[in-house]
Amino acid sequence: MSNVSLDANDSSVAESQPQDNNRRRFLTVATSVVGGVGVVGVAIPFIGSWNPSVKARAAGADVEADISKIEPGQLIRVVWRSKPVWITRRTPELLESLTKIDDLLKDPNSEEDQQPEFARNEYRSLKAEYSVLVGICTHLGCSPQHLKDGAFEEYVEGVPEGFHCPCHGSKFDMAGRVFNNVPAPLNLVVPPYMYLDDNTILIGSEEGAA
Repeated sequence: MSNVSLDANDSSVAESQPQDNNRRRFLTVATSVVGGVGVVGVAIPFIGSWNPSVKARAAGADVEADISKIEPGQLIRVVWRSKPVWITRRTPELLESLTKIDDLLKDPNSEEDQQPEFARNEYRSLKAEYSVLVGICTHLGCSPQHLKDGAFEEYVEGVPEGFHCPCHGSKFDMAGRVFNNVPAPLNLVVPPYMYLDDNTILIGSEEGAA
């Protein structure tokens, strides 16, 4: 027989009562915590489902570029939709040279759809002085190097400045037009852009676009 008395006044039962209460409180708290974890577990995938649209909006956001400090002949780089964009301030001498090399180019008149309509001109830009190009080779997506001060003549005789892709040898002039006899089939892409003022370019939108 058991030596434990069921008498309410038995000291052994009275002593065990706080322990039972403690166990109940522990189980209640533990159950609440587990339940809370379960809710969080459900909530995380649900909240996570919002992320793609947020990221998509961020990835597609327009980017402002300050061009006020670009010196003649200088190139700056910005990132738009995870892509490098080159903004170059072209000198008068460079602009003049662009008009003399049409016979060396695959698409000198920008007939292929690689630019907005406003950039379908000999400089492929809104303002002749500033070039805006996506810095990704149209062959296999490498990023060409900007060669200047005569360094580009190693690849195209008589052309002192341009873009050279070291991966497979594609070459582009300072308007992003591709040279003949290289792997790249198309000119570099001109992104949509517009001037917010004389010192600021907005990349991603163009004036008058819906």
